Amino acid sequence: TDYEGRSISLEFKKMMSPASLVGLLALFAVSMLVATRPATRGHFQVARSAPARSANTRITAAASRMQTAGKLFGGFSSAANKRDIGVRVISAESPTAQQAEELMETMLRPQDKAGDGLRKRFAENIRRAQLEICNAIEELDGGAKFHEDAWDREGGGGGRTRVLAKGNVFEKAGVALSVVYGNMPLKAISVATEDPKIIERAKALADETDNLPFFVASISSVMHPRNPFAPTMHFNYRFFDFENSSENGLWWFGGGTDITPSYLVEEDIKHFHQSYKDVCDKHDPEFYSRFKSWADRYFQIKHRGETRGLGGIFFDDMNDRDPEKIFAFSKDCLDNVVSAYVPIVAKHKDDDFTQKNKVMPRFIIIIIIILFG
Repeated sequence: TDYEGRSISLEFKKMMSPASLVGLLALFAVSMLVATRPATRGHFQVARSAPARSANTRITAAASRMQTAGKLFGGFSSAANKRDIGVRVISAESPTAQQAEELMETMLRPQDKAGDGLRKRFAENIRRAQLEICNAIEELDGGAKFHEDAWDREGGGGGRTRVLAKGNVFEKAGVALSVVYGNMPLKAISVATEDPKIIERAKALADETDNLPFFVASISSVMHPRNPFAPTMHFNYRFFDFENSSENGLWWFGGGTDITPSYLVEEDIKHFHQSYKDVCDKHDPEFYSRFKSWADRYFQIKHRGETRGLGGIFFDDMNDRDPEKIFAFSKDCLDNVVSAYVPIVAKHKDDDFTQKNKVMPRFIIIIIIILFG
């Protein structure tokens, strides 16, 4: 049973034709080859221009509509793969504090770097959190270090991707952040949000202007330990903001943290959920039940009548109160990642396991990737 006493089954149902099974096995084989490909490592390199594919924007919304919005309206598109668009990519094993600060400085446009606006503070916060979370994971792992790739786009925007691979505790762990600037046709805002009130505001404004500049900052992560008795964890947090948002109300926050164990340990799930309930209750007593239910719905595999993993919290299009209050909530959720997750991995990293314990969960994860992307 899971945290709320629901029945959980990891059995595979006979719902696939032989042809579908062959196709799935082929995808599994390709995925395993990609997953086991040696990671590229190196020391700090000279900045260089690179094709867009090397620095493709990944707006880390849980729903693909956020990523689609970034690609369509001002992000990088596959059509530009073979031309230089002024992107510089820098790779470093462990950038110094000065280098990290310089890299972050290039991502924000001058108008957003000035003062103490929400765009600047959100971007600075996700960078701070990225480094702190990576430090905690490195300390727990005790072996591998995060490798950082940094890309910047002329005129503002960029990303910082940090990946730890083949560690003592983690097979792979990644934490990525991005800052994206672009222009969005207001009549197409439903690509980026499902909130009816925000959509109505945009439609009303569309009578006066066709396109409106926007800003997105986001952080996303997946952690996959070696030991199958230690759960996989995912989180993402983001802020979407349009020009003159204080007047037109076109802004919102989204995010969440969830956990996917291969083997259920009830006290681990209780710890994870209780830690996020405590954060939610600090800001609004209705947040936990509301956002936990949202996560359960979001990660539901409808044709199986099951959920992917054991949930957590998830929220999107959050625009119902003072943005400073939502920012404070988002910040506390992000700061809770280490205390919610690291103790669980530390508890199970040395548990005895066999190869059989690892094979089935890996196969399940491949299926999840195929289903959800």
